[in-house]
Amino acid sequence: MAERIESFKAGIVGGLSVCLAFAIANLLNTLVLAKYFQILASLHSDINWHLWGSLAVATFIGFLFGVTYRYIIRSDRNPQLKTGGVLAFGLVRGLTQIELGWNSNSIIWPFLVLAAESLLWFMLAAIALDIAIQFRWVKPFSSI
Repeated sequence: MAERIESFKAGIVGGLSVCLAFAIANLLNTLVLAKYFQILASLHSDINWHLWGSLAVATFIGFLFGVTYRYIIRSDRNPQLKTGGVLAFGLVRGLTQIELGWNSNSIIWPFLVLAAESLLWFMLAAIALDIAIQFRWVKPFSSI
């Protein structure tokens, strides 16, 4: 039961950090990219139900990442495991967005930006989880 609670705490840290990264990326898209780069204007989104749904999905994905990341890194100090976990989640989400752009026969640049954002989200979540583990807010999974 203690391992489940620690996994839940890791999921909360991951979910909140991806939620925060989503909000920052959305503000950046709205205030900077869409305003100054006309080709990326499709990234602009007003506050609506679609945005809230995307935020909920991003938070849930961050929760799943947090739980999984805790099991991936265990108590090891292997940087390949950490990087691989981030890339696995980031590339799956990002490459799906790029494929959506190719299939929609539209300009690919907005989808490339979204794919880069996905990688950034999970990098920030991994950093938050590493900090939480370092401060002992979340205990690493023991591989015994």
